[in-house]
Amino acid sequence: MIINKGNEDFMLRKTFENEIQQVKDDVLLLGSMVEHAILNSVDALKKRDIKASEKIFDEDKQINKKRFEIENKLMVLIATQQPMAHDLRLLASCMEIISELERMGDYAKGIANINIRMGDAPLLKPLIDVPRMAQIGVDMLHQALTAFVNEDIETARSIPVKDDEVDALYNQVYRELMTFVIQDPKTIERANWLLWVAHNLERVADRVTNICERTIFIATGEMAEIKSTDDEFWHRQKQQK
Repeated sequence: MIINKGNEDFMLRKTFENEIQQVKDDVLLLGSMVEHAILNSVDALKKRDIKASEKIFDEDKQINKKRFEIENKLMVLIATQQPMAHDLRLLASCMEIISELERMGDYAKGIANINIRMGDAPLLKPLIDVPRMAQIGVDMLHQALTAFVNEDIETARSIPVKDDEVDALYNQVYRELMTFVIQDPKTIERANWLLWVAHNLERVADRVTNICERTIFIATGEMAEIKSTDDEFWHRQKQQK
């Protein structure tokens, strides 16, 4: 029997490409799970729905399970296919991306935990800016994962700019909560709960930036931080000293 080496190599490459596409699909699925967890955790807090927050705890187990499934698949591909250059950057970066997503899921679980720990205590203030932070963060994540799949460098570079909006909302929440505490020190515990919620959402946006940096690395081989407005601010502060 004569084996056509060219056809064999083509089929092996095609199989590998299909496996990579499956990994990308799995990453998108994990991202979707995280997006829903973030929005649902804030919605449960806003409605003071304890049962909904308890459900988020159970769903976080599924997020963790999916992360480890993808990680195992990636390790097998790296070990068996011995990828080079672009393919290796892609698979290695996927390891980092799913880790970032799993941590975002933990932030959603943390918000759910705060809602549960609050018990019957009312919210210190109506949630207005916090849901906005959640929506912007989720929008950033969705766009970042789309850029990752398409290896869209320009979009990956532009997304972190929106982190400024999240930071501005966080600062607004912080100022409002401190006003409550100054007026009535007894509100400090309830203020801290909401401040931790805002902090978790601010960290979601930061981790989206990390995904964008990985996308650029996959496409170009360039490993560099995407500068934020905060970076520029502290750079100017140092120059002035």
